Amino acid sequence: QVQLAESGGGLVQAGGSLRLSCVVSGRTLSMYTVGWFRQTPGKERTFVSSISWRGGAANYASSVAGRFTISRNNSKNTVYLQMNSLKPDDTALYYCAGRRDGYTSSVINAYNYWGQGTQVTVSS
Repeated sequence: QVQLAESGGGLVQAGGSLRLSCVVSGRTLSMYTVGWFRQTPGKERTFVSSISWRGGAANYASSVAGRFTISRNNSKNTVYLQMNSLKPDDTALYYCAGRRDGYTSSVINAYNYWGQGTQVTVSS
């Protein structure tokens, strides 16, 4: 059994920064690729970023590339999403997800485990 728990969301003004954390428990974090997704009411969940189990490969949605940075600390079983230059369009519920594979993926169905989400609200 794998559990993921997000934290770090909140309210921030446009141009500001937040760092989200995803703590993985129940299994060794290094076995998994971890991704971040986001969702707004009435819309589909969309890919934000993912990082491979060794942390050597990461990918980003074009809408966040250059502003967001994903990283991981396997000794702490934690994956981070540093979000800079935030825009109102970044407002969403952010989820982290884990998959039992070493390759990054932007496909929702590729992920086996999901957290409950953390809300990010960016005011204009």
